[in-house]
Amino acid sequence: MRDTDGDPGGNGTPQGAGADLPYAGLTPELILDALEGAGFAADGRLLALNSYENRVWQVGIEDGPPLVAKFYRPGRWSDAAILEEHAFVAELAEAEVPAVPALAVGGSTLLHHGGFRFAVFPRCGGRAPALERSDTLTWLGRFIGRIHAIGARLPYQARPVLDVDTFGVAPRDWLLAHDCLPPDLLPAWKAAADLALDGVRRCYERAGDVSLLRLHGDCHRGNVLWIDPEDARGAEPGPHFVDFDDSRMGPAVQDLWMLLEGDRAAMQGQLADVLAGYEDFAEFSPRELHLVEALRTLRLLHYSAWLASRWRDPAFPAAFPWFGTQRYWQDRILELREQIALMDEPPLWS
Repeated sequence: MRDTDGDPGGNGTPQGAGADLPYAGLTPELILDALEGAGFAADGRLLALNSYENRVWQVGIEDGPPLVAKFYRPGRWSDAAILEEHAFVAELAEAEVPAVPALAVGGSTLLHHGGFRFAVFPRCGGRAPALERSDTLTWLGRFIGRIHAIGARLPYQARPVLDVDTFGVAPRDWLLAHDCLPPDLLPAWKAAADLALDGVRRCYERAGDVSLLRLHGDCHRGNVLWIDPEDARGAEPGPHFVDFDDSRMGPAVQDLWMLLEGDRAAMQGQLADVLAGYEDFAEFSPRELHLVEALRTLRLLHYSAWLASRWRDPAFPAAFPWFGTQRYWQDRILELREQIALMDEPPLWS
C-alpha cells in the first residue's frame, strides 16, 4: 500500500503533513491543560472512549459530573464544517430532541489548545437500544422524524452531500490511486466496484428527485444511547443521539436503513415500526426505499477507503488487524457482487 495521506470521503480537506501520527502530541497533560484553559476544573481522571476518527475522553471534573472532550482529527473538517454540526445539534436540543450539544466557552463551541481543535460535551450514559423490539423502533422513528423535520429547515453550507460521487466514486478512485489492493485481486475488485457503482446509479434513477436534508449521517445503534426510565436520574428516558461527526446532506432514508437487519421479511417489519413513529413528525417518500441497498453499497466502499486512508495512524492497525489482508479483499469482492444483485431486486414494501 502506497502513501495514504489524503481524504477519500469528499470532504475537501486533505490531511497533509502529520497524517502519519495525527495525535502524537495529544498527551494526558495536554488534554488536562486544554480543559483547564477552557475553564473546566479537571480532577485528573481520564478515560479514553471508543473512537478512532477523533480522540474522545471522559474527563473527571471537581465537584461536578464528568464531561466528554472530543479532539478532532487534524485536517478532516474545516472549522466552518465543525461549527455547522454544532449549530445543528444545538438547534435539535433547543427543540427538545434528545441530542447532546457541545458546550459554549467564551461564545464558541470550537476550542483550540496546543495545535488541536476540541469541543466539550455533557456526559450522556445509556445502553444500546433493543432494536428487536417494535416499540423501541417506533420510539426511534419518532425522534429521527423530529431530527429530519428540523434538518429540512435549511441546508448545510460547509458540509458535503452524501451521494454517488462522495461516498462511491471518490473512495474507489482513492483506493486505486494508492495501490491498496493486492495485484492479483485488483482486476476482480475494480470490476465489482464499477458494476456496483452502476447499480447505485440505477437505484438513484429509480428513486428520482429525492429531497436532501441535514442528517445524523451515521445513525446506527452505537450512536444511540438508550436510557431506561428506572435509570434516568433526571435525564429524559428513551433514545439520546450522539456523535453527529458524520452529519451531512443526504436523503432521509440514510438515517433509517442502518436500524434494519435480518432477511427481507424482518427488515420490512422493522421498517414499518420505524415509519409508524417517523411519519408522526416528518413525511417519508416511499421512492427513497430504492436507495436502501445503494446506500449500503456506498458505505461499504467508503469504509474500505476510510480504513486505508487512516492506516498510518497507529490506532488503526491495532484495532483492525484484519484489514488489507488477502482474505479481507476477497470478502469485499463477494460483498460487492452480492450488493449488485440486491440493488436490482424490488425495494422493501414493493
